[in-house]
Amino acid sequence: MTSEKTATRKRYSKELKAQVLAECDAVGASVAKVAMAHGINANIVHGWRKLARDGGGAVIAKSLEFVPVAVAPLAMQPAREPDVEIELRRGSLSMKITWPASAAADLAVWTRELLR
Repeated sequence: MTSEKTATRKRYSKELKAQVLAECDAVGASVAKVAMAHGINANIVHGWRKLARDGGGAVIAKSLEFVPVAVAPLAMQPAREPDVEIELRRGSLSMKITWPASAAADLAVWTRELLR
């Protein structure tokens, strides 16, 4: 018994190739997932991508366009004064304190009273 199986190649339109390549170029896209969604072997799509990169004429390259983007100006925030950070230890007690530098005199009074 012999079976004669003829190998037929499936042909894809240039439009479908361009669409698949555009979907593969999307941020976060997986070539395998895009290929599966279209019922195409991922190796075929990788071949199309290589042809497109190498400038092969078999695939329609996607057109590059500029997209206008409105950018809001950044609001200038006033420079923040640094804080005073201290760590106090007394026996087994440990305390970390962050205090505004503009009130350093108040921190000195508070610390003096605490450590009496």
